[in-house]
Amino acid sequence: MATLEDIGVSAAINLLSAFIFLLLFAILRLQPFNDRVYFPKWYLKGLRNSPSRSRALVSRFVNLDCRSYIQFLNWMPQALKMPEPELIDHAGLDSAVYLRIYLMGLKIFVPITILAWAVLVPVNYTNDALEAAKMVANVTASDIDKLSISNVPLKSQRFWAHIVMAYAFTFWTCYVLLKEYEKVASMRLQFLSSERRRPDQFTVLVRNVPPDPDESVSELVEHFFLVNHPNHYLTHQVLCNANNLASMVKKKEGMQNWLDYYRFKYSRNRSQRPQTRTGYLGLWGAKVDALDYYVSEIEKLSKEIAEEREEVLNDPSRIMPAAFVSFKSRWGAAVCAQTQQSRNPTLWLTEWAPEPRDVYWENLAIPYVSLSVRRLIVGVSFFFLAFFFMIPIAFVQSLASIEGIEKSLPFLKPVIEVEFIKSVVQGFLPGIALKLFLILLPAILMMMSKFEGFTSLSSLERRSAMRYYIFIIINVFLGSILTGAAFEQLDSFINQSASEIPKTIGVAIPMKATFFITYIMVDGWAGVAGEVLMLKPLIIYHLKNFFLVKTEKDRQEAMDAGSLGFNTGEPRIQLYFLLGLVYAPVTPILLPFIVMFFGFAYVVYRHQIINVYSQEYESGAAFWPAVHGRVITALVIAQLLLMGLLSTKQASSSTPFLIALPVLTIWFHVFCNGRYKSAFVKYPLQEAMMKDSLEQASSPNFNLKPYLEKAYVHPVFKGDENDDDCERCLSENQEADAENVLVPTRRQSQRNSPAVSRAASPSLSEEVRTVER
Repeated sequence: MATLEDIGVSAAINLLSAFIFLLLFAILRLQPFNDRVYFPKWYLKGLRNSPSRSRALVSRFVNLDCRSYIQFLNWMPQALKMPEPELIDHAGLDSAVYLRIYLMGLKIFVPITILAWAVLVPVNYTNDALEAAKMVANVTASDIDKLSISNVPLKSQRFWAHIVMAYAFTFWTCYVLLKEYEKVASMRLQFLSSERRRPDQFTVLVRNVPPDPDESVSELVEHFFLVNHPNHYLTHQVLCNANNLASMVKKKEGMQNWLDYYRFKYSRNRSQRPQTRTGYLGLWGAKVDALDYYVSEIEKLSKEIAEEREEVLNDPSRIMPAAFVSFKSRWGAAVCAQTQQSRNPTLWLTEWAPEPRDVYWENLAIPYVSLSVRRLIVGVSFFFLAFFFMIPIAFVQSLASIEGIEKSLPFLKPVIEVEFIKSVVQGFLPGIALKLFLILLPAILMMMSKFEGFTSLSSLERRSAMRYYIFIIINVFLGSILTGAAFEQLDSFINQSASEIPKTIGVAIPMKATFFITYIMVDGWAGVAGEVLMLKPLIIYHLKNFFLVKTEKDRQEAMDAGSLGFNTGEPRIQLYFLLGLVYAPVTPILLPFIVMFFGFAYVVYRHQIINVYSQEYESGAAFWPAVHGRVITALVIAQLLLMGLLSTKQASSSTPFLIALPVLTIWFHVFCNGRYKSAFVKYPLQEAMMKDSLEQASSPNFNLKPYLEKAYVHPVFKGDENDDDCERCLSENQEADAENVLVPTRRQSQRNSPAVSRAASPSLSEEVRTVER
């Protein structure tokens, strides 16, 4: 059990670590040779030039201006200066709304912290229940626990203070959530109405196109939409399975990088040609001339790529029953994306197309019928992953107590009994150990999401974030509480009657606040400070700059701007919401640590968004309903745990008054979703028509068709000499006359009539007969 002294040691270590990280960042960011590492976003926008170009030799690498080092924290106020509308123009709505999650945390927890410390801390501290419990049941406790609800005796009337505060915390949290939901929904609609023209505004992804023996997929798609959307259909691009081709192109790029490296190495030392091995990464195999080897391998791979490209373009089996269909207006695309296209609800499935840079092309080649099976497999796999991860969580909890370490590793007893070492072990080690266990988890969850078949990077990240959050609740939060309580109170469980066990659990749960305090300091203080230092991108950039960079273009590609990483960042924030809401009425001492996290993280990530991160996509804050729902989940969990805790305190007269809280919270969630969620999943036809009308008035002669024709061509075909062939394969409808009443067809029954094959959908046949009449 960590004491107040242990928490103080942990706080000192983490504050010192954070200060060192910030000091290093302040120094490194001022050096000219690091400018592209700490300000890559401005370089990518073309708004910043390298400071080393017009300086003397030494000044190109080191900043000799001593005055710039004095105010080494001036980046913090600079990060707060940019107003939100300008931030949206600069970084996008996703980034601006992501920062609002931190602001929402401050809005919720600053008043809650003040109220909890003013009311609950005096109520808890002026009791002696823990002292009595130590003598009766041998329960372990520390000075910190005296500030928690554990120090209130059984059947005490003081529990009414906790119940009243629980209602106050719930109402305030719901009020902030309501205002934020309303604000973000308004920001999204305003962003969509003021956004520039983008291909995804006019394009729909169509999947599960039914097979037809008389027509190709391209002809069938063209035929269907000319019949069912005659006044709005513009063009389409059929999807092909080019995954193997994409992997070959990626492999060629990797070999080209090695060739560039060895050429650069040889240019520095002409006396000896570089050597390499033919095995994996040049670690084993026969030793050969590196330049000749990679030139021959690239030539061989180029021939294979050309053959594979021809096969993709000409093999009908490579064509997928799916297409990107573009319309003449946003209104036409909105109608198609938000309505059922066929009498059979499993055919001609439509959804809004992701923006081109958001498309995850690899999953577009997955047959639609296999998606349900894939999601079932992933669901079962995730269940077992979450279950078996309890084992390392239990091990981490054994590190939370000196007794556990002494039992597991008795030879370390003389060392850890030293007072300072003991404080470090209990106040710092558990938090860092848990953080290390979670390092590989996001990558595993992202692999699961990719296997499920989601077709956009944004949907992949949102799905991974959802699973990460569930994992955090089960393993990090509940696992830490339950296993920690069981281990710490094991002796009490054995030596007391069964009727006393629930009381011991009720006392033990608040005691885990000390463990979460250490985790907050490790992850939320030192971890966030490490984020702004960007040590990994700094090292990688300079390695690339030294070995690979020869031109300005190479230097541009060597910059790793990175992105927010919604799949890892947002669930991590939600853990702090969960901890704050659960422990606010139980152990208020934890709240100041959470407030410090939200404030510090807001400044750091605002700086990173302005200067560093370059988002891979723009979803228009489509993730906000999930953020809202997860805070609601945390609020309900906090209410249920408080009810369970008070039931062990024999507060039978006051506990029933908490039953209404989860009911009211769930009703509030349903109300908010009914009022605002549609703004995040649907595009109002009124807005679409208004934007189309304004665009038609401002740009009446704009030709939309060339703009959309190649917007969704697979990246492996872009910028290639075979673009014409690719277009012929992917979009065979470029010369179609959409005004004809009789739709051209290649069906064998009537080549010049709209007769429908028996293999086509019933709805298509019915609608074509209507056109004939």
